[in-house]
Amino acid sequence: MGVLEWEYLNGSISAVKKTILIVGASRGIGAELVNHFSKEHHVIGVSRTEAQHCQWLSADLSTSDGIQAIIDSVGQQPIDALIYSSGIWEEQGFSDDFDFRKTTAEETHNIMLVNLIAPIELTKKIAKNLSLSNNPRAIYLGALSGVDQIASDQVAYAASKFGLRGAIQSLRKALKPENIGFTVINPGNVATEEVLDDIKKGLFSEQIPIPLSDIISSVEMILSLSKHTEVGDINLSQK
Repeated sequence: MGVLEWEYLNGSISAVKKTILIVGASRGIGAELVNHFSKEHHVIGVSRTEAQHCQWLSADLSTSDGIQAIIDSVGQQPIDALIYSSGIWEEQGFSDDFDFRKTTAEETHNIMLVNLIAPIELTKKIAKNLSLSNNPRAIYLGALSGVDQIASDQVAYAASKFGLRGAIQSLRKALKPENIGFTVINPGNVATEEVLDDIKKGLFSEQIPIPLSDIISSVEMILSLSKHTEVGDINLSQK
């Protein structure tokens, strides 16, 4: 049935909807999370291009104005969960044609902005909304490329994901009074339309990517835990 909380009101038990803010809501993993959680909860989706099945906020996470636009739109309302699913990588990344030496400084800078700086700055500002929830959660989509001993030759992407994990460990300490549960989910290749298409084109080797349902199940598990339990990293690899 999904993740629902229940309350006893006027002699009957009723479901309590969560308010979930999903960043990167228009495509890939983010779009699947929006589609799933919007069936039972109030979902606010953030992306540059329009997202379906949610309250859509248009914002460019690579800019300070974009992050502030989210904060202004959310206002003072409580947020039960932040899910940061936005992420970019080097051009030709994950393909046999990728060459780190051809990566431009501008490309590296933009990857850092979206994958590392934006989640830090957004979390800093949205923490006040999360603290209004009874059991707030902040969940970030990392990557196995950011896990020890699994770094890829995509230097900027791997560095941003390593950095994200370190940032979340520090945010957990810095925002301890807000009682936010912080988790980074680090998957291998996930079966989004983009990844499946790249496999068909031969840009990726033949493989069975991680089902999207496994990402959703991981998020649901985190959201179902009591406020007394925290999950740090979840690593999901392909068999």
